Amino acid sequence: MFINPSEDSDPKVRNEIYNELYEKGLFPTDLEVKAEDGVSNKIIWPGAIVSYREKERAVQLLKSQIGTGSEQMLNNSIQQLEYEFSSAIRKLSGNVGGRIAFLEGHGELSPLEVADITRSLKEIYAVERVKIDGKLSKLDGFSALIVAKPDSAFSEKDKFIIDQFVMKGGKVLWLLDAVHASMDSLQGQSTTMGLSYSINMEDMLFKYGVRINPDLVMDIRAMSIPIVTGYVGNQPKQDFFPWFYFPLLVSENAHPIVNNIEAVKTEFVSSLDTVGAKSISKTILLHSSKYSKKQQTPARISLNVLRQEPDPSQYNLANIPVAVLLEGEFQSCFKNRVPPQIATDSAINFREIGFPTAQIVIADGDIIKNRINQSKNQYFALEYDKYTKRAYGNKEFLLNCVNYLCDDSGLMAARSKQFKIRLLDRQKIIAEKTKWQLVNMVLPILIIIFFGFLHSFYRKRKYQ
Repeated sequence: MFINPSEDSDPKVRNEIYNELYEKGLFPTDLEVKAEDGVSNKIIWPGAIVSYREKERAVQLLKSQIGTGSEQMLNNSIQQLEYEFSSAIRKLSGNVGGRIAFLEGHGELSPLEVADITRSLKEIYAVERVKIDGKLSKLDGFSALIVAKPDSAFSEKDKFIIDQFVMKGGKVLWLLDAVHASMDSLQGQSTTMGLSYSINMEDMLFKYGVRINPDLVMDIRAMSIPIVTGYVGNQPKQDFFPWFYFPLLVSENAHPIVNNIEAVKTEFVSSLDTVGAKSISKTILLHSSKYSKKQQTPARISLNVLRQEPDPSQYNLANIPVAVLLEGEFQSCFKNRVPPQIATDSAINFREIGFPTAQIVIADGDIIKNRINQSKNQYFALEYDKYTKRAYGNKEFLLNCVNYLCDDSGLMAARSKQFKIRLLDRQKIIAEKTKWQLVNMVLPILIIIFFGFLHSFYRKRKYQ
């Protein structure tokens, strides 16, 4: 059934329908329609509500992406139709795609801080929170492990258990901060410090083929934040400025994890390098823009950078890697380091070379963190920014990461399909409008008249 939410002439009824669609998860698009007599704006709702057994799921059909033209955006949206509907149907049907563990015990993000992504994952997977506590069997039976922004060091025993989980084919999504920096420190003051810290995972990640650097990526393409620029009476006046420590990451990679997703917002993100591990395939998923730079720690973070226009000559680094996909047979970090009694213990079943598997390392722990209201025990949508009122691609990116790691080949295959829509050249249509009107309307008449005269001439010759 197709409906037009704007067809009712009563504004009150229209607003009620709009609010209902908002609550179900659909968002409108302000469409600019160009005509010969000017430009007009129309509110459209390019979405669908899929229902199954009294459950409903919103599907946003028109996908936006920063820096993408309207025609390319339309093409990308059509490419994703099969994936969007397949994903919605699977979530409504309640098919469980495996068990996923959120790690606890090392200062990771709280359940409330990852509540939104957890709710979305539970539509497909069985999601649990696990504290290893040095117990070898704690990760048994899980398909994937999510390590979300730990802030304290891992013990060697916990590292060993995670390492062997990977060696036995387990998948890991790492969301790690290498620098401690927070906007809370800028409340009431204009300057704070970004300091590097260690969680004792550097050697293990290096062995797997990646290194997170103790620096901060600054990017001219960044999310805007409100700054008080003056007062009107006794009311503060706020303006929005791009905060270069919050890069917006737009991938140009055609990999199904990041293909056609909206920009991903980050907070105090670090750079990473791929190193060693020649047998491991490394795919950069997210990177900065071509106008970015690195600030080494200890880093002085000041709101004063907003007072002047950025100098492009200083932002002279392009495509700084921030997230990477690692695939292959990993080598254990504990190879040649464990005593013989552990290496030969059948209960431990120690492996030096792992089964083929995959890991994703992201140098920002806040990429998965949703905004919360602690006093009301309330959380907000992960992808939505309350200041800019814009939906970013964080949730879609993270869900794609988990789907890919958990070998959800059917969904990812649908997402990776590509085809090109052959759209008409609008400018050429306007420039050659009269020509083609004559070709299509006058030329056929002239051809008919010509053949009429030709036929009449032939008959006269034949019967003369």
